[in-house]
Amino acid sequence: MKENQLNSRRSFIKKTAVLSSALSFGSLGLKAMNNTSGKIESKPSFNLNYAPHIGMFKNHAGENPLDEINFMAEQGFTAFEDNEMRNRPIELQNKIGNLLVDKNMKMGVFVAHKIYWDKPNLTSGAISYREEFLEDIKKSVEVAKRVNATWMTVVPGHLDLNQNINYQTANVVESLKYASEILEKNNLIMVLEPLNFYNHPGLFLTESPQAYQICKSVNSPSCKILFDIYHQQVQEGNLIPNIEKSWDEIAYFQIGDNPGRNEPTTGEINFKNIFKFIHSKGFNGILGMEHGNSLEGKEGEQAVINAYLKSDNFLN
Repeated sequence: MKENQLNSRRSFIKKTAVLSSALSFGSLGLKAMNNTSGKIESKPSFNLNYAPHIGMFKNHAGENPLDEINFMAEQGFTAFEDNEMRNRPIELQNKIGNLLVDKNMKMGVFVAHKIYWDKPNLTSGAISYREEFLEDIKKSVEVAKRVNATWMTVVPGHLDLNQNINYQTANVVESLKYASEILEKNNLIMVLEPLNFYNHPGLFLTESPQAYQICKSVNSPSCKILFDIYHQQVQEGNLIPNIEKSWDEIAYFQIGDNPGRNEPTTGEINFKNIFKFIHSKGFNGILGMEHGNSLEGKEGEQAVINAYLKSDNFLN
């Protein structure tokens, strides 16, 4: 075979392989073809509002959070979340808020208060802890205004082993009612996050039915559930039925595959089916990408983007 014929054959085989790979992602995958820079050339359109966080694309965008948000927008992401927003300089908060408006992106959750990982606070019923919590909530209202946020994460803290669980629940509910009064006036929502026993042993709030019961008891539009798919896979499994049972109290989702707590497609969870179910319910809120990258560098960041292209392709 002549050299020019051999080169043509090699080129044909290479293009066919690329096309086959792109087709596995559906129409969105075709937009990512001819990608040699590690960056999707045509902006994809996702069916749900997935929210990356600072640091997820630092190898592509650099260390500046504003540059990273710009990169997220270029990849088609329509939301952003940042657990540490409350602790960032006010000047940066204002810049992030303005940039999100400019990019037509939604602001996701940030952590609203000091979390007690190893001793009781809200479960104890102590007035000093309640006052500290409510003061944090008031400060977080101002943060939310700067970044145009609607949701903020609340974790009620550690179990109080000296009290019956029902008394602890009553103490938590009472504190959350006070917080709801503050948040309702500002049209804001705290989302209660159950955390799994394996990563966070000893915490009070662990399961979706428990969060559901608490939200029903607080009975406020400003107190809802953050359903973290990773945590609830570890803690209780049965994901879609539990999402269905808790649906009217869920306001926010977070994502992470198990094991590893990395991007979808790296573990045992069928995210395509879960995303399809959430979409079928008419959900127009945010799904925070609260997970790591399974691979390092630009390759790992591109793998995250590809995982969402693949998992979001549930309508084809």
